[in-house]
Amino acid sequence: MSAQTGRRERLRRATLEEIHAAARKLLVEQGSAAVTINAVARRVGMSGPALYHYYAGHDELVGAVTADFYRELATTMEQARDARPDAPVGERLLAVCRAMRAWAIAHPAEFGWIFASPVAPPDRRPDSVRYEAAVRFEQVFLDLVVELWQTRPFPVPDPAGLPASLREQLSAYSATIEGRLPLEAAHVFLSCWIRLYGLLCMEVLHQLDFAFTDAAPLYEECLRDLSTALAIDYTP
Repeated sequence: MSAQTGRRERLRRATLEEIHAAARKLLVEQGSAAVTINAVARRVGMSGPALYHYYAGHDELVGAVTADFYRELATTMEQARDARPDAPVGERLLAVCRAMRAWAIAHPAEFGWIFASPVAPPDRRPDSVRYEAAVRFEQVFLDLVVELWQTRPFPVPDPAGLPASLREQLSAYSATIEGRLPLEAAHVFLSCWIRLYGLLCMEVLHQLDFAFTDAAPLYEECLRDLSTALAIDYTP
């Protein structure tokens, strides 16, 4: 019985991998609108109803495939972070930022899928595979900034000088990360992340094509500014 159960589980995992690969291929070749239950089912040689034995519907399929992309991107960033474990935290942070861009440029459809499908209820459940994978991705950057804050704190604004609404929101965010960054440090962290991620999204989604054919120097300029904001040494 145990051997039969193990075999069934291996077959199921193999089928899930095939389903995810088919969905990814459709996304890359034809765009997100092409990733439907029936289209994916045809790619793997099964009927649409048969695919419902693996996923309850389109949203669940999208969530699972998106989780794959988050994990792949997070792994790429973690490998860059761990390539030189003894390097200063600033160097590891810059390596992570560059690894994120390298993955995004190499996988624009997948990155666009993540960007166009932010994690929202009901996917923001601790038991959601998509939410779990997204948190892992977010933690790579956050953990390094927290390490930096704990070892050599960067300049922060006076909380009293921030608008009340902003203080309230930052305080709520700080609570979601268990107070690892006080609200004024969270403000710097989020400001850096918004600028970095926003620039990358604009590049990958071709919103800069009207002026730039190579946005790499812009990204490095952004990293220099972030290095100044976080009081770390910028290394080209």
